[in-house]
Amino acid sequence: MPKYTDLLVTDDDFTLDAGRNPVLVHDVDCIAQDLVHMIRETGLLVELVANKDARRRAANLIKLEIAIEEDERIKPGTVYIEEPELGVFYVLAETLEFGELSLQMEAK
Repeated sequence: MPKYTDLLVTDDDFTLDAGRNPVLVHDVDCIAQDLVHMIRETGLLVELVANKDARRRAANLIKLEIAIEEDERIKPGTVYIEEPELGVFYVLAETLEFGELSLQMEAK
């Protein structure tokens, strides 16, 4: 039985199955979805793309890492964020109960 459950959100809308019932996400996928929404709400992702100053970008990346680590389900000190191309971010972290979590975000 899953510990965490949420409705799956895709493209800012609930995802429905063939019977028009909401699709659920559980545990690590639920945590990842919660983190995506939290990151979007901070506005830091957009600032990262808009800002060309290396020091401010580094400061914003640290702010993002701290915000992610504040989630009680994330093991502190395990958050890593990289930007392989402009506006695309990979977030890696370790959850306390479910192992590694990875997600990709794009600033649009």
